[in-house]
Amino acid sequence: MAVTATTPAARPSTAASRTGAAAVTAALVLLVAALAVVDITQGTAAVGPFEVWKAFTGSADTADASVVVASRLPRMTAGLLVGAVLGMAGAALQAVSRNVLASPDTLAVNAGSYLALGVAAATGISLPLLASSGIAFIGGLAAAAVVLGLSGLGAGTVRLVLAGSALTLGLTAVTEGLLLLFPHETEGLYKWNQGSIAQNGFDGVLQMLPIGAVGLIGLILLARRVDALALGDDAAHGVGVPVRSTRVVAVVLAALLSTAAVTLAGPVGFVGLCAPALVRPLARRFRAFTRSRARLPFAGLTGAALVLGSDVLLRAVVPSDTAVAVPTGVVTSLVGAAFLIVMAARAKDTAAAAPADKLRIRSRTVFVVTTTVLVAALIGLVIAAVLIGDSKLLMGDVVNWAQGRAGQTVTFVLDTRVPRVIAALCAGAALALAGTLIQAVTRNPLAEPGVLGVTNGAAVGAVLLVTTVPVAGSWSIAAGAFAGAAVSSLLVFGLAARGGFQQNRLVLVGFGVATGATAVISLLIILTDPFNATKALTWLAGSTYGRTLPDVLPLAAVLAVGLAVAVVRRTELDLVSLDEDTPRLLGLDLGRGRLGFLVLAVLLSATAVSAAGTIGFVGLVAPHAARALVGRRHARVVPVAVLLGAILVCAADLVGRTVIAPAQLGAGLMTAVIGTPYFLYLLVRSRR
Repeated sequence: MAVTATTPAARPSTAASRTGAAAVTAALVLLVAALAVVDITQGTAAVGPFEVWKAFTGSADTADASVVVASRLPRMTAGLLVGAVLGMAGAALQAVSRNVLASPDTLAVNAGSYLALGVAAATGISLPLLASSGIAFIGGLAAAAVVLGLSGLGAGTVRLVLAGSALTLGLTAVTEGLLLLFPHETEGLYKWNQGSIAQNGFDGVLQMLPIGAVGLIGLILLARRVDALALGDDAAHGVGVPVRSTRVVAVVLAALLSTAAVTLAGPVGFVGLCAPALVRPLARRFRAFTRSRARLPFAGLTGAALVLGSDVLLRAVVPSDTAVAVPTGVVTSLVGAAFLIVMAARAKDTAAAAPADKLRIRSRTVFVVTTTVLVAALIGLVIAAVLIGDSKLLMGDVVNWAQGRAGQTVTFVLDTRVPRVIAALCAGAALALAGTLIQAVTRNPLAEPGVLGVTNGAAVGAVLLVTTVPVAGSWSIAAGAFAGAAVSSLLVFGLAARGGFQQNRLVLVGFGVATGATAVISLLIILTDPFNATKALTWLAGSTYGRTLPDVLPLAAVLAVGLAVAVVRRTELDLVSLDEDTPRLLGLDLGRGRLGFLVLAVLLSATAVSAAGTIGFVGLVAPHAARALVGRRHARVVPVAVLLGAILVCAADLVGRTVIAPAQLGAGLMTAVIGTPYFLYLLVRSRR
């Protein structure tokens, strides 16, 4: 009786769900079709709907038909294909990892493909499209394997984002180094990395279409196993599903789909994250979308709508001649960054703030010995940095220069080299102090200005002046950097402050702000003239090239103030880094204290960016190493971290300008290469 009573009730529900899913799918298909029609009519040439129709019927003028067939239709078709494969890839990655933030962006698939193609381009070998696709596939798959291995399948969202963003930063730094070292061989690769669906004919689309079809068919055949994984590993094992092999095959197929998109249009950001996220609310309402066989194609349609919609929006808002130069991927990255920030701000099930660490007490002897060794190492490094370079000098030359008795050549060399060394020292010290303050206030050992988007926000303000006001002075650039850092900090810390700087919200909002700022920087560089673009790229690499003493003055002033405040308020830093209750019990105004330390950290980060460009991971590595050496009392952590930061950036700058002299690599590239493995090591250690 019970079965007879419940079965009829279930059937109408299932039928209604299928009918509703079919209606939603039909509406989405109509939306994609409408966007495709609008996209075809947009462009610099005066080709409207009537001319497009005549081109289809074969009655158009030769010029109109050529524009439609050779440019408009391939662009629209590429947008459909890229959006579809990225949407399906993101849905598959989220399903097998059981992580709503898994996507080709957060798994560093795009960064791995970018590096692989950059290495291929730097060798000067011209490869056909399919061969380039194979190289991109290998690079993207390797990067995804590293991120998934470090973050753990089914683990929290923060670990995945941290591992992916850290690896992306490191791989991108290496690729940008190749761009600076091999400008002719890699010409156009930076713009390609922003993701553009513009095509010259159908050749690329036709070559990538079979790859997308293979990936889709493979995922559809794997759909039942993927659905079983959603129940958990034990339940999947119980019904006979090989969990590990299913995940491996699904990740390979998703990487294959991502590779098709990357090869055709470059990395179009965040489509693989947003498309599945838009499908999830529908899956809760229509049961048909809970199954992978229906959800994957629908996510593909959603991705196609996102890409075409971004392209249509770009060309509707921006003048046609300017829109041609702006890649569609910049728009999708901005939309995706805003989407991620909203998701993080609305998240309710976030991890609590990090538990309070005990203040390990090291002996005074350990602190004195450590400080003495670091000071000696710093002095030796400064001497080496002043003497070694494209022209090697002696100590006597430096003494004569200081006394004003050096020759013209020695004077010129030291007048340009000494400010670079001072800029590297001050930038490293400032970033280390900023990282120490941020980690203490947020009680998050993985927080630092670069990871939380503060550095990227400062870079937006500085690049805006570098590209639009080439004659801007050091104080103007510092002011622009501070304005950008202030805006990004208000977003990050303002949204993360609710609930006491919970780790998930803090990191996710920071990641979203950093991504959006990176997209804005790319837009500024693409739209400016080649001279300013090269200057901005060199500056973004963390280069101290061309710095003068006036350029370092704002940073030196802020660093002096920051050190004084940190030393005077060292006890308050210890208390704030413990927990929420202890400072209040002792009568401290926790909110005001946090705000003061964060404003100081933003000032330090902004002036460091204005003086030396974007230098990542120093604010993470230096405080960690300092705590490991001398314990957690900030009276000892602050000086040791500042010394370590100065040593790290000065050494990176020295290596960058000498290892491949006369060519140079920015200090930011070197610190990213050093800091990325260390950051990933911290993730592995925390997982254990």
